[in-house]
Amino acid sequence: MGLPADTIAAIATAPGRGAIGVVRVSGPATRAIAQGILGRVPAPRHATLADFLDAGGEVLDQGIALFFPAPHSFTGEDVLELQGHGGPAVLQLVLSRCLTLGARLAEPGEFTRRAYLNDKLDLAQAESVADLIEAATAQAARSALRSLRGEFSREVRSLAEGLIDLRMLVEATLDFPEEELEFLEAAAAREKLSALRQQLDRVFARARQGSLLREGLYVVLIGRPNVGKSSLLNRLAGEEVALVTPIAGTTRDTVREVIQLAGIPVHIIDTAGLRETTDEVERLGIARTWAAVEKANIALLVTEAGTGPAVEDEAILARLPAGLPVLRVVNKIDLVGEPPRLAGETVYLSAKTGAGIELLRSRLLALVGWQETGEGVFMARARHLEALRRARAHLEAADEHWQALELLAEELKLAQNALASLTGEFTP
Repeated sequence: MGLPADTIAAIATAPGRGAIGVVRVSGPATRAIAQGILGRVPAPRHATLADFLDAGGEVLDQGIALFFPAPHSFTGEDVLELQGHGGPAVLQLVLSRCLTLGARLAEPGEFTRRAYLNDKLDLAQAESVADLIEAATAQAARSALRSLRGEFSREVRSLAEGLIDLRMLVEATLDFPEEELEFLEAAAAREKLSALRQQLDRVFARARQGSLLREGLYVVLIGRPNVGKSSLLNRLAGEEVALVTPIAGTTRDTVREVIQLAGIPVHIIDTAGLRETTDEVERLGIARTWAAVEKANIALLVTEAGTGPAVEDEAILARLPAGLPVLRVVNKIDLVGEPPRLAGETVYLSAKTGAGIELLRSRLLALVGWQETGEGVFMARARHLEALRRARAHLEAADEHWQALELLAEELKLAQNALASLTGEFTP
C-alpha cells in the first residue's frame, strides 16, 4: 500500500518505573533520528551499546539501540528501538529528543496499524496483538499467540480457497446450461460444499472457545436474602471477598470477583438479596442487582436446602431476561444431610464445606459450551464470530439452492466475502 510519509515515536513499555524502558521509532526519518540521537545508524539487527544524546551532545541515558531496516521489521518500515533505563523522566527525555528530530507522537495502536497497512499482519493478526497483551489467563495468552502467528488466518484462507474452487465450478456451468447439473455431479461439487460446511463448523467451534477466553463469562448470584450467595462467592474465589453474617440483607451492593475455570476468566457477581424492603440503602443495592442481571451470561439462583421452592424464587425467575440461562443452586445441604449431586439444571452443594463445588464448576462450563481440551483454540472477537455465522448461513442457503445455479453462485460469493472480512481482504 506504500509507506506513510511521516515518522512516529512512542514509549513502548507500560507506564511506571522499571529496570528497562523502550522508546520505539518507525518511519522514513528513522535513520536521521538515529544519527541525531546516537551519532550513527546502528548495524541492522545488532544490539548496540550507545549513549542517547540531546541536541547539545549531552548524554540523556545509556542503553541498547536496535535498528531494523525496511521491510524486515514489525511495521515494514525502518524501525529504531532505544532500550534505556525504565524511569518515566528518562524515557520522556529520550522520547522528546526523537520528536525534536522529526518524529510525531504515535497514536494508540499505530505501530500495529502500520504493520497491517504494510502487509506484515492481516487484520485478525493485528487484533490479536492487543488480545495477547490483555490476556487474563495462560490459556487466553496461548490462544492469542496462536492467532498472532497466523493459525486462525490460515484456517480462514483455506476455507476461502475451497470456496473459490467451488465457485469456479459453479460459475463455469452457467455458460453451459444444458449440462450444468451433470457437470457439477461429475466434479463432486455438492460433496465439496458439504466438506466446506463441516470445515467451517470446526473453525467456528474453535473460535467460539477463543471468544470465551477473551471476553470471559459473567455469572450473577441471585436469590432471597441469607441463602448463602456470599458464602458461595467466597468458596468459588477461594478467599473471603464478601462479608458473611447470619443477618439477612448483609450484602447491600454488588461484590465482584474474577476466578479462572479451565483458563476462562469468570466474573462472579454477588448481589443484594431480592426482597421487598423499606431500607433505602438495601433498595439501591437491589436495583444494582437487576442491572447486573441484565449484563450476565448465566444466572445462579441460590436457594436453601430443606425449604422447598418459594413463591419469591418463582417471582425472581419471572423477572429474568428472556433467554438468560439459569442454573439453580441448592445451598446448605450440610444442614439437612443431603449428598452433593446434579439433578437436571439444579446443583446441590454446600458453600460452607465445599461439597458439590466441582459439580457447579463443571456445569457452568458445560452451559457455555466449553470443551475441556481447549487445544487449537483461536482468540476470537464478536466480529469474528459474526463473520463466521454469516459465512455459515450463506453456505446453508447455497445447499438449499443447489438446483438454482444463479442463487447458488451468489450465496457462495457472499460466504467468501464474509470470510475475507476476517483477515481484512474485504473490509470497510
